Amino acid sequence: MNAKNSAKFGFAAYKDMKGKLPSLYPRIVGPNAINYLKEIIDNGLTVDMVSRFEREFCKVMGVKYCISAPGCSNAILALAEALNFNPGDEVIFSPVTDYGTIMGFIKNNCIPVFADTAPGSINVSAETIEPCITDRTRAIVVVHKMGLMCDMDPIVELARKHNLLVIEDACQSIASTYKGQLAGTIGDVGAFSFDGEKTMGSDIGGCFITNNETIASYAKFRCQSRGAEMKEGFGRLHTVPGSAIRMPNCTAAINLAQLEILPDNVAKRDRAARLIAEKLETIPGIICEKIPGYQEVWSCWMMGFRIDPNVFDCTADVFSKECEKLGITGAGIGRYYLMPEACTFLQEYAGKKIYPYSMPPASREYRYGGDTCPNAKKYLDNWIRWSTICEKYTEEDCETVYQIVKAVAEMHYRK
Repeated sequence: MNAKNSAKFGFAAYKDMKGKLPSLYPRIVGPNAINYLKEIIDNGLTVDMVSRFEREFCKVMGVKYCISAPGCSNAILALAEALNFNPGDEVIFSPVTDYGTIMGFIKNNCIPVFADTAPGSINVSAETIEPCITDRTRAIVVVHKMGLMCDMDPIVELARKHNLLVIEDACQSIASTYKGQLAGTIGDVGAFSFDGEKTMGSDIGGCFITNNETIASYAKFRCQSRGAEMKEGFGRLHTVPGSAIRMPNCTAAINLAQLEILPDNVAKRDRAARLIAEKLETIPGIICEKIPGYQEVWSCWMMGFRIDPNVFDCTADVFSKECEKLGITGAGIGRYYLMPEACTFLQEYAGKKIYPYSMPPASREYRYGGDTCPNAKKYLDNWIRWSTICEKYTEEDCETVYQIVKAVAEMHYRK
C-alpha cells in the first residue's frame, strides 16, 4: 500500500485543519507535568511514576486496580490477553466505534459480533444486544460514543442473566456519569484513552480499571511481566505467551498532570456541548445528540449532528464540506466508524472461513457488512461530526457553530 494513503493520528491528523473554531492543539498541559518529568530525570530514572499514576487514577475512579498501557488499543489488548478466552469465542461489540475497541480481541482469535445501535441512537442498548447472545458469547463491550452514556442498568442486568462480562469502552467518555456513577466503573472493566487528542490528552497512553483481582493480577503477569516466573538457579520461565504492554514512565508523568486538570477540562466541555446542542436543535432538519436523562455529566470529546434527508437537498458529505468551508474546524463524515463495514478483513476472513472462522473453532458462519447493522448505518449516513470540541470553546465559539450550520441549512432546504 502507498504510504501516502495511510491513516494519521494525534497531532499529525490535526495540524493542517483550519477554521474559525479553536483547535485542540497545542494542548493545554497540567502545570505539574514539568515537575513530574524533572523528578524522573533528576532521580536517574529511579522514580516509579507509572505506579503513582495508577494509584491516583484508581482513587479518582473509586476502583481497586488500574492496568496502564502505552495506548488505549494496547490497554484493551492487555485486557483481551488477560481474559484468555478460547479461539472462536464471541464478544459482542457496539458497531460504531474505533478499531482499537475490537483489535485486542481479534488478535486473541475471538470472533466479534456487532449488535446494532438503538433506533435513532449512536449507542447500543440491552434490546439490541440480547438477540446477539449465543452459547459462545463471553463478554459485552459497550462504547459510550461522544461521551454519551449507554443505558447501563439493563445491559448489566442482561449480562448477569447470561453470566457475561461487561466491558465499558470509555475512551471518549472519561468523567461522564450515569446515575452518579463514572463511565468505566459500572461494568466489570472500563477502558480509557489518553492519546493526545482525547479529553485527558497526554503524549499517548491508556489503561483499564477493574475491581476484579483475578483479571488485574493476570494482566500484570501476562502483559507486563511477559508471562515469566522466576525459577531459582535458572531465571525466567515463560509459562504463558506473554507480552510487554507497559506505559512509559514519562508518559505516566504527563498523564498524572493531565488527571489533575481533568475536572475543569470536563466542566468546560460539558457546558460547550450542551450549549451547542441547545442551539442546533432550533434549526429545522438538524438532529443533535441529546444528553440522556440518566446522565449528569457530558464529557464530550467528539460532537456532531444528523441532517434529515427529507428536509435537505444534499447529502451529509456535501453539508459537512460546506460547514468546513465556512469555518467548522474538522467537520466531516464518520462512516468509517461502522466497524462491520470498515473492517474489510473481517468480511474476507468470514467469507473464506479463515481461522478463527473455520469450523472448528467457530461454531457457525458469520457475515459482516454495513447492512448487518441497519440502524447504525442509517445514523452514520446522515451524520456530520467534528472532533475538535475542547475546553477552549467559548460561548462565542458555540454561537459560531450555530450560525455556520444554520447558514448551510438555509442553502439546502428542499424547495
